[in-house]
Amino acid sequence: IRREPTAADLADPKVAVVDVGGEHNPAQMNFDHHQLPRDHTPICALSLVLQHLDLYKDAREFCPWLELVEWFDCRGPGETAQLLEIDPEILPRLNSPIDITLLHRFASQFELHPGDPIWEMMQMIGIDLVSYVRGYRERINFVEKHSTIWTLESAEIKFKALFMPRTKPLPKEASAGLGGYIREIGLEQEVLALIYPDTRGKGYGLRRFRDTVQLDFKKLENETDVHFAHTQGFIAKTSSTDQIRLRHLVQQAFVG
Repeated sequence: IRREPTAADLADPKVAVVDVGGEHNPAQMNFDHHQLPRDHTPICALSLVLQHLDLYKDAREFCPWLELVEWFDCRGPGETAQLLEIDPEILPRLNSPIDITLLHRFASQFELHPGDPIWEMMQMIGIDLVSYVRGYRERINFVEKHSTIWTLESAEIKFKALFMPRTKPLPKEASAGLGGYIREIGLEQEVLALIYPDTRGKGYGLRRFRDTVQLDFKKLENETDVHFAHTQGFIAKTSSTDQIRLRHLVQQAFVG
């Protein structure tokens, strides 16, 4: 229901009041941010709901767009452009026609019910967001439990790689969460490569981390146990499962 809340609405914990009402009181299910002072750290109603669900910290980490939503909502396009260090004229070029239509249709209705297209779409967005954040946290915890950080050396230069072994069952996306885990442990400046199970074969995928130019996996294209090496050098696949061999392949791809 889109309207200003009554005092009874604000007092009833069975009624969630979001982005209106002038009150932030999670115990009463009231989530408005407009009453916060102008110099308050930018935060939007979505963020307040995520805090209530104990998902905010992970959402800020896993969803890079959330900070910009907070800034845009609280500070407007001008200051958001300053945050991004871009010309404000660039922001309209990033508008999605899908967003425009959904917002227009939402704003044109005062009540939404199950079965209404916008209600169903809002529910799907919420389910996907919560599922993604919770699922990504579970994946990072899984990576933490099973992975190993290797220290490798090539041309007398030492660097690190993350190795994710094959597990049973094998995750659908074997490389998911690897980058998030590396950032959490503060090694994003030291890790250059990811080695993870190839879900389409019995071997492993070899990939640059953050697309570093210090590795070129195209150098491996003539190795007998490498069945794919991308022409741009950012990824390769090998049938080898021997960890010593995998280490050697990554070292061989180092170009400095």
